[in-house]
Amino acid sequence: MAKTDYRTIEEYHKVFSGDTLERMQTIRELVHKVAPEVEEVISYQIPAFKLGDKYHLIYYCAFPKHLTISSPWSEAMLKEFEVELKDYKVSKSAIQLPLGKPLPLDLIKRILEFRKKEFEARKK
Repeated sequence: MAKTDYRTIEEYHKVFSGDTLERMQTIRELVHKVAPEVEEVISYQIPAFKLGDKYHLIYYCAFPKHLTISSPWSEAMLKEFEVELKDYKVSKSAIQLPLGKPLPLDLIKRILEFRKKEFEARKK
């Protein structure tokens, strides 16, 4: 990936093709289904979805062997999905999704819903 001054998710996606691009687009569409009010942004030169003024629901990016979904995960979120995440490489801010395995859409959807609820609770 030579380009590093992305301004839109479309620009980021143009660097990729095939399964990687399809997977990123699937995650993008899923984000919009779960949180239609999100604003698409580029943050840290990767796609991100902003809720409100400062809160990023989720980021994603592509690597040669995996996609990563990321955000500063809360301890509550990591605990909630601990069993389901045991087969993935997980840190406090990233979950690696191997390209050779099916994309766990149900898990991603539930993570997005959990994150959205966390955001809504912060607003109160």
